[in-house]
Amino acid sequence: MKNEIEKSLNESISVKSEVLSNSVGTIARIATMAVDALRDGHSLYFMGNGGSAADSQHISGELVGRYKKDRKPLPVLALTTDTSVLTAISNDFGYEYCFEKQVEAFVKNGDVVFGLSTSGNSTNIINALKLAGKIGAKTIGFTGRDGGMIKGIVDVCLMIPSSDTPRIQECHITVGHILCSIIENELFD
Repeated sequence: MKNEIEKSLNESISVKSEVLSNSVGTIARIATMAVDALRDGHSLYFMGNGGSAADSQHISGELVGRYKKDRKPLPVLALTTDTSVLTAISNDFGYEYCFEKQVEAFVKNGDVVFGLSTSGNSTNIINALKLAGKIGAKTIGFTGRDGGMIKGIVDVCLMIPSSDTPRIQECHITVGHILCSIIENELFD
């Protein structure tokens, strides 16, 4: 058991060390896009499937509520939370449209849309990001490996250098926390 614990922690540290060495500039660019949009009165939207849906909700919750500072709520929405909308769209149009229809309903020019997909190939995320870009929103992908198809359609893609889903998700939530901290510090200091 001890060996498994040490192995998992070392794998996590190794992937995060690679992110530290290779992705600080990308993370700074993403943070700047989010801060600028919020400062200009725009909104942020997050979406993902499975664990990435949970991460989307987690990051959104920190920004609407609070991360570390008591401050006014920010206009941030996880498109993963309304089960009636998700199931109605999936039933009537197909699961591949569950986020695209919401993007069409809510997203405006100047907003920022985050798509979390460890593979970078989730059809419902790809469809929504494409439409968000057509609307004039900035698009950001949080992926793993080589970025998958998402890499080619977003403004900025954070590619976690791993093919291990748990390690990718750990890095996504770490970067999400970093974004929350930067957003609070930039907008509320």
